[in-house]
Amino acid sequence: MKLSIWLGLLACTALFLSIYVFGQEGPLNSAQPGNITPEQIIQRFAAKEKEFKEAREQYTYRQSVTVQTLDGDTVTGEYKEVFDVAYDDKGHHLENVVFAPQSTLDNGGISMSPEDLDDIRHRLPFVLTSDEVGEYDILYVGQQQEDELHCYVFDMAPKKIEGKKRYFQGRIWVDDHDFQIVKTFGKTVPDFHKKNNENLFPKFTTWRQLVDDKYWFPTYTKADDMLHFKLNDVHIREIIKYEDYKRFGANTRITYEGKEIPKPSPDQKPAGQPQK
Repeated sequence: MKLSIWLGLLACTALFLSIYVFGQEGPLNSAQPGNITPEQIIQRFAAKEKEFKEAREQYTYRQSVTVQTLDGDTVTGEYKEVFDVAYDDKGHHLENVVFAPQSTLDNGGISMSPEDLDDIRHRLPFVLTSDEVGEYDILYVGQQQEDELHCYVFDMAPKKIEGKKRYFQGRIWVDDHDFQIVKTFGKTVPDFHKKNNENLFPKFTTWRQLVDDKYWFPTYTKADDMLHFKLNDVHIREIIKYEDYKRFGANTRITYEGKEIPKPSPDQKPAGQPQK
C-alpha cells in the first residue's frame, strides 16, 4: 500500500512469531519427522507444487477482493473488485472483471499500488515449485495439527533480493499425506521506503481447499495488519476469496501420477479456514 502523500517507514519483517490462528490449530511440536528428512519433505512438496501450478492453469475460478482501511471498527475507505480468471493454451493469466466500483481508499489515506494488485493476483495464493525452491532458505520448525490434517511446518525467507523481483517471507504448513502446502502465513517482500515513494505490504494468511480430491487450491486469504508509515499508522484489512473452481475445455485432461483426475467432488471444508 502507498501512503497517499508518499511518506512512510519500512515495516518490520520479524513476523514468524506472530502467527494468525483460525480453526483448530494444535500446539507446535518441534520433534523431527519420522522416516523422512526435512530435505526430503521439501523436495516432495516442491515437486507437488509444480504439479499443482500446472493443474490450476486448467481451471477457471472467480476471485473477489476487498481491501479496507479502518479507524477502530469503522471502515474509512474501501477497494473492491470481482473478476473471473482463466488461462489460455500458453498458460497466460486472463481476467474478466465483473464488478469494480470506484475505490474510496484515498479517504483512508492510501492507494493501491501496481505491486499490491500484482501480489493479490500472483503472490498471496503462494506457490513454491521445484523451479523456485532454490531461491529460499527453508527451515524446518516442527509438526502441527491443522483441523483434521497433520502438517510439517517450515519457515522460509528469500536468500537474496534480486532486481525488482518480489518474494514471500513467512511460514508454510505442508500436509503429511499429500505433501502439498495447505496454509501460508507471511508477507511479500521487499517493502519500498524511498523518500517520496513508500510502499508497504501487510502480513496475510492463505488457506487452501482440496479440489478434485487431488490438489489443494487457495480459497481464502485474510490480512489484518497495521502498516507503520512515517507520517502515521494505517490499519488495513483484506479479504480475498477464490471460488467456483471448474476445469475448462471439452478436450482438456489433467493427469496426476499417470492417472486422469476424476470429476470434482462436493465442496470440502478448507483446513483451518475461519468462519466468514
